[in-house]
Amino acid sequence: MKYISILAGSLAFAIPAAFAQAPAAADPVAALVSQLDLEKYKATIKGLTKFGDRRQGTERNRKALDWIEAQLKSYGCVNTERLRYDFTEPAVRSPAAPQAARRGGPAGQGGSTLFGSRAATGVNTDPMLQADERLRALNAEPMPVGTSKRESVYCTKIGATRPDEMYIVSAHMDGIGFGEAANDDGSGTALVMELARIFSGPGVETERSIRFVLWNNEETGLNGARAYVEQRKDLQGIESPKGSGKYPEPKWVGVIQHDMMMWDHGMPIPKLDAAGKPVLDEKGQAIYVSPKEQRREADVNIEFQIGSKQADASAKLAWTLHQANGKYATNYPAMVGPHMTNTDSVPFMDLAPAISLRENERGMHIGSGWNPNWHQPSDVYSTYSDKDFLLGLNAAQTTLAGVAQLAGARVK
Repeated sequence: MKYISILAGSLAFAIPAAFAQAPAAADPVAALVSQLDLEKYKATIKGLTKFGDRRQGTERNRKALDWIEAQLKSYGCVNTERLRYDFTEPAVRSPAAPQAARRGGPAGQGGSTLFGSRAATGVNTDPMLQADERLRALNAEPMPVGTSKRESVYCTKIGATRPDEMYIVSAHMDGIGFGEAANDDGSGTALVMELARIFSGPGVETERSIRFVLWNNEETGLNGARAYVEQRKDLQGIESPKGSGKYPEPKWVGVIQHDMMMWDHGMPIPKLDAAGKPVLDEKGQAIYVSPKEQRREADVNIEFQIGSKQADASAKLAWTLHQANGKYATNYPAMVGPHMTNTDSVPFMDLAPAISLRENERGMHIGSGWNPNWHQPSDVYSTYSDKDFLLGLNAAQTTLAGVAQLAGARVK
């Protein structure tokens, strides 16, 4: 296959020449994917970071929801709605527990110890570790304690011929750690918003419906997604009013979640001193740090849960996106794995085909400290390079292409 080079910001990369030259009429999927733009993706992430870490229950979280909804409407996705639910914030935990550095493994964050030690993981609960005073002030409001109302926001592309069937494309908009939640999960939220923009564009039609959902309360236990399932699972495929051709909750034919899309720098490596010797902590153990550059082997991880009731259908959905990545994505390949966990597609996985896209394997890599910015003050926009942002855009190409094929997209 012949390739041509293009520039995205300061980063040069190659795309298939046939893809770049394909007329819209010849391949509507290529026409839609070509509308994805690195600078627009970055700008959407940047817009989300002005609300700090968007911690659930806070004013900054509510303002972020309002901004997301306004953006969706500006794209033409005008039928935006809110899912409202009650959430009871648990009692404040001992600050020592979540702050303690943990090694990857079953007793930690779920990371594997198969290949030995990994970097420590944990959740930052100390606002003073955020060096940026402006950001520290923005994130100052704590999570409330007790029961109160929460909201997630979504909009829907109505299918032209099968409005009774729907793909859910989603990410969570809340974060923690006293940073900007730029990657976790600004990167996934921006991806979903960019797909909503493109599918809502003039002349774009799909046979099946697509719902673009930005969950709340992911960081507290997938509560926004769980509330959606509880409230709406029994409404699937019911025409309302009868004879109207309208389906407030079309049947779920696939759920595609996005969570942390940008950091695949590889396995943590020992930190070395000036003499090239490993630096040790107070316990005499080697300190591990993440490589500074995105690794050449970076990829998009597409996961399904092999233990779910919909495992076979979910695997088929995962491989469909894998195939779409191979045909339409520009830079990074996709890998399929069977251990989806700790993400907002989990509440759906026994009811509908459900998969998750992310930067690393959740159980093996994230839990073993492969992303040093996870739930940390360093999860800010300035941490990431164009190579990092491009990995997120590559995931957007993957999902957009797969969903466009599955939903029967056309461009008039």
